[in-house]
Amino acid sequence: MEKDDRNLIKRIEEFVEKLIFASRWILAPFYIGLVLALVLLAFKFMQEFVHFSTGIVGMSETDTLLGILGLIDKTLLGNLLILVIFSGYENFVSLIGVAQGSPDRPRWMGDVDFAGLKLKLIGSIVALSGINLLGAFLNLKHWSQQELGWMVGLHLTFVVTGVLFALSEKIGHKAEH
Repeated sequence: MEKDDRNLIKRIEEFVEKLIFASRWILAPFYIGLVLALVLLAFKFMQEFVHFSTGIVGMSETDTLLGILGLIDKTLLGNLLILVIFSGYENFVSLIGVAQGSPDRPRWMGDVDFAGLKLKLIGSIVALSGINLLGAFLNLKHWSQQELGWMVGLHLTFVVTGVLFALSEKIGHKAEH
């Protein structure tokens, strides 16, 4: 092969690699969409808070607890969105430069790799499922036995999945060392 042919192949290779590397920016609109979903969730949280707080005087203890659980549920979901937005963006697109020197930068930011993100994600899903399950048990009259059975089964599936993820990460981590 001649020198000119090798140079052409090298330039094509560099172009393809630059294109592939730049393709990570295709994910940016996904993260912007999640930020917008967080805004919508904040709106729903405030809507639920106003509804809850204006009716608190006439609520039973169970209804009060269910209202608070609903607010906690949305808060955990918001935390999950932030975790996915920050970790996903930093793991797959680019470092968030404006956060590098900020005193408000979350301690975990930059430390959550893809494996850690999966574990935190399944942990959050288990927590959300548990809150919804607790809410269902506090309000049994609105659920059939079959619906409760499905909820318990799904929750247990999430728990088992989380344990299996954690074990596989632990085994994989030991194998690396």
